[in-house]
Amino acid sequence: MAISHSVTWQDATVAETSTVAERIRRITLRPEVPRPVRPGEHVKVLVDIDGSSATRSYSVVDAADDGSEMSLSVFHTPHSRGGSSYMHSLRAGDRLRVSAPLQDFPLRIGAPDYILVAGGIGITAIRGMASLLRRLGADYVIHYSARSPEAMAYRDELRSEHGDRLHCYLDSDGEFLDIPGLVAAATPGTELYMCGPIRLMDAIRRAWGASDLDPTNLRFETFGNSGWYAPEPFSVTIPRLGVSATIGENESILEALEGIGIPMMSSCRRGECGLCQVTILETQGQVDHRDVFFSDSQKATSTRMCACVSRLVSDTPSHPPAAGDGARISIDVP
Repeated sequence: MAISHSVTWQDATVAETSTVAERIRRITLRPEVPRPVRPGEHVKVLVDIDGSSATRSYSVVDAADDGSEMSLSVFHTPHSRGGSSYMHSLRAGDRLRVSAPLQDFPLRIGAPDYILVAGGIGITAIRGMASLLRRLGADYVIHYSARSPEAMAYRDELRSEHGDRLHCYLDSDGEFLDIPGLVAAATPGTELYMCGPIRLMDAIRRAWGASDLDPTNLRFETFGNSGWYAPEPFSVTIPRLGVSATIGENESILEALEGIGIPMMSSCRRGECGLCQVTILETQGQVDHRDVFFSDSQKATSTRMCACVSRLVSDTPSHPPAAGDGARISIDVP
């Protein structure tokens, strides 16, 4: 049986959609039961994937004061498990099921200063925080990185609203965030909020952990779909239960096991809570840990993994495995 947030589902109508950056669609929803949205909140959405219903989470990038409209920005991932493809197919007038706004990434008011870091589509979780801090007159700075200008959603709007508090970095121009310098410049009491690819967030976590800064002042949210390697199919076996499954490029271990009737515990489905963790018994290949739940030392031992986001790749992931010679993993479930 899956364990999750207590979610109240409601109908919502798509008010409008538009492209705001390369492979990023802005989708504005009108929920049946409006509720004001706080910075950092997200909604769960029931998406249709090949005729089956699945749950995905998307940050609310902005909303009307009364919550009568709220906008999501969805990146169409190169190896989508189906959720982003469904969201990109939505058009004005379509109806879908959504949750009320949920909070896993709260902004604490009252810190002496703030650092906000966004990588790519992670700006969706950060933009509302920045707007609130500006209205409150807080001391804050935004660091925003993306692959190229075309991939940087809301750059003009952010520049107009925040001026020189916004610092942008483009991979295409060879501009990269100086993470050691960023952390070294933080003062005691500084709170850092970040959302983005796992590599960016891991680097910041390591630098922050190596400093004398308060570890509780580092806050983050992940979207759990970016790993160290491109996804590839692999097989999973649970010897105790005598079951096996093939995990496709566009699905998770958690989804595949649920699909064959294995009772699984889960909550966030983004690699944050650790509720879906499984024990690794044996592997043929490398574990691509995509979670932010386990520490670096725990990931190094690869004795456990988060089934909702982490995957397995062949020993030479840059070269596709030959037929029948793919990665394999043997696990046990709670």
